[in-house]
Amino acid sequence: YGPSQADVASFKGLKEAPSAAKYPHAYRWYKHMSSYQSEFSSLPGDPSKAYTTYGPEATSVTMNPKDAPKAAEEEEEDEDLFGSDDEEEDPEAVKQREANLAAYKQKKAGKTKPAAKSLVTLDVKPWDDETDMKELEANMRTIEMDGLTWGASQLVPVGFGIKKLQVNLVVEDEKVSVDDLQAKIEEDEDHVQSTDVAAMQKL
Repeated sequence: YGPSQADVASFKGLKEAPSAAKYPHAYRWYKHMSSYQSEFSSLPGDPSKAYTTYGPEATSVTMNPKDAPKAAEEEEEDEDLFGSDDEEEDPEAVKQREANLAAYKQKKAGKTKPAAKSLVTLDVKPWDDETDMKELEANMRTIEMDGLTWGASQLVPVGFGIKKLQVNLVVEDEKVSVDDLQAKIEEDEDHVQSTDVAAMQKL
């Protein structure tokens, strides 16, 4: 970069140095041109042109800022991106949207969480070796509860010729209380002395 008559004309057009705080670049240029004052007449360019010749041409916008075009941000604000609230929605579109929503709700409702279940092994003890274990088991299996499924059973010796009935069953945790089930089994006082939970595990 080298100074020219355009710089000289602009320099002379200024009444004083620009404010260093407000216009640091213009101030630096002004100080730079001050060092060339003794060489102004020899710098390249046409010294007869006025300083107004250099720079952008005057426009109606410059003279009348109110006539300036809107900024892009203002134009975007004026745009109705979502359409007017007064516009009527297509009845078919509304009907389709409601149908889709209803189908979604029905599908969601169908996806119920599987019930938590437990596999339980019960020991059912008779009074003595003369207790009819077949009748005991038959009476026990007549017990019906929502969420209860009876499984396999077997007779397990406990000593002195006495055998206990060991039975497997599956219960839904929220529907069946094992304590309540044991109480129901023990209502058969002619056959059942007591019951115990031998094992339990979540499924």
